[in-house]
Amino acid sequence: MPVSAFATYRRLLGYAARNWGYAIAGISGMVFDAAVAAVFTAMIRPMLDDLFISRNETAILWMPLIIVGLFIVRGAATYIADYGLARIGRDVVETLRGEVFARYLELPAPHFDREPSGQMISRLTYTVEQVAQASTNAVKVMILDSLTVIGLIGVMLYQSARLTLMLFVMAPLIALVAWIVGRRYRRISSKIQHSVGSVTGIVDEAVSGQREVKVYLGQPSELKRFSQVNEQNRQLNLKIASTNALSTSVVQVVAACALALVIYFATRPSMLEVMSPGTFMSLITAMLMMLPSLKRLTTVQAMMQRGVAAAEDLFRIVDMPGEKDTGEHVVDRCQGDIELRDVVLHYPGQVAPALNGISLHCAPGTVTALVGRSGSGKSSLASLIPRFYEPDSGSILLDGQPLAAWKLESLRSQIAWVGQQIVLFNDSIARNIAYGALGNATREQIVAAAEAANASEFINRLPNGLDSQAGEGGALLSGGQRQRIAIARALLKDAPLLILDEATSALDTESERLIQDALKRLLRDRTVLVIAHRLSTIEHADQIVVLDEGRIVERGTHRELLGKDGHYAALHRVQFRDQEQQAKDPT
Repeated sequence: MPVSAFATYRRLLGYAARNWGYAIAGISGMVFDAAVAAVFTAMIRPMLDDLFISRNETAILWMPLIIVGLFIVRGAATYIADYGLARIGRDVVETLRGEVFARYLELPAPHFDREPSGQMISRLTYTVEQVAQASTNAVKVMILDSLTVIGLIGVMLYQSARLTLMLFVMAPLIALVAWIVGRRYRRISSKIQHSVGSVTGIVDEAVSGQREVKVYLGQPSELKRFSQVNEQNRQLNLKIASTNALSTSVVQVVAACALALVIYFATRPSMLEVMSPGTFMSLITAMLMMLPSLKRLTTVQAMMQRGVAAAEDLFRIVDMPGEKDTGEHVVDRCQGDIELRDVVLHYPGQVAPALNGISLHCAPGTVTALVGRSGSGKSSLASLIPRFYEPDSGSILLDGQPLAAWKLESLRSQIAWVGQQIVLFNDSIARNIAYGALGNATREQIVAAAEAANASEFINRLPNGLDSQAGEGGALLSGGQRQRIAIARALLKDAPLLILDEATSALDTESERLIQDALKRLLRDRTVLVIAHRLSTIEHADQIVVLDEGRIVERGTHRELLGKDGHYAALHRVQFRDQEQQAKDPT
């Protein structure tokens, strides 16, 4: 095993060692299991010689009882070993799964942009299960089968050292088989993990986008994509099965040759004079009982390599640095003074900057609207405030303190966020509004937030009101309803900073008007960043910032920007011309 793989496996065994009590019990059970196998094999000689040839009455009386007693001991030992190792394996899986999920919650946003969600889900459902193979099953094979082989070899040496030594001719061949199988297993196992992640990703996309798949008749293309990765997964698993079967066959042939060699020499006249039938059968039985253990030992490295490949992937995530949180500045409630100074932001793999030289000041208690074409940098700018992304250069200050100087938890406790993609969880509407740190909110506060967001009118019509289920991703609610639940959540937080990213884009005109009226009353004494394509929703903003290709091209009030007859005025004319056409021809 390579040095890096050995280090990974040693680290993995460290997780298993935390359950040292079960480990000691399991190892003790395996010792007794192997010992009973060796003792029973050794008893073959007296069973034949004393029972059938000498017909010893004492042996006839006690031998059956001894055999039953031995296998009662072996049964108990097997149970203790199997349960102890299963307990260790499940604890290791639970611990690693928890650590990986906890790391997911702390990873910076760019990681989620790079890695497909299917790979991340597969890591928790499939990859982590492979670790149980390496941490428990492989250990069981290594200990139990090694002890069994040692015990049986001891019996064979005791019965006939000369014949036993002939068996060692197969040791180099079995070692070669194990080495070849191990290398091939590790290479294929990494590919299988990636393949399972691809399967999970395609299923997730097809299920989440099932409406688009149906409307755009995408079933054939999705089926083709799935069939390709499914076939790849099948072929990789068949390679594993083929390798395992071939190694087993080679071991059986080698063992058969060794057995034939033993039988040949055992039947020579010189050996027949000194070897009883019981001795010969004890020797042959030991060889036959050793064969399954040898077969498993040839595949144990492959089993370990499969687990090591899985563990390396898991440890890579666990060891990834989380979001930078070196700041110490903490306040209960900030004033809400935001300032960006010559900020530049590049996304990995993109040539042009998403933001280029942005300088902006948002005074406390004011509403700043960000407008511009799609891809102009509006959402990127808003994402910098909660530190979802870190700027490449420039600085961002909140109340005169650089964002990096703030403790991350304190910074984000100052911010309420309603994003473009509304995220609701598979829980009640009340728990979706009072999410996370808001969980201690009273029923009255939740109701007030729902009313302020114009959500009560549809919540009250639901069978269980606030206790009705939202469904996975809010599937049981309409787009506008999901939007209003998200706004209610932001209003309940009552944070000094409020970011509304396309916050009213999913609402009908009447609901949007009610929301705007509510926001006018509720947005006092807080700083607001709002992004909206519908310019009618931001006419009363204290300042409007127009972005184009990552730069600020205009700023001012609604009236001032219309008077400049620049980018904002052009956007305003286009949008209101479209609205007039829709009013004339509503069909």
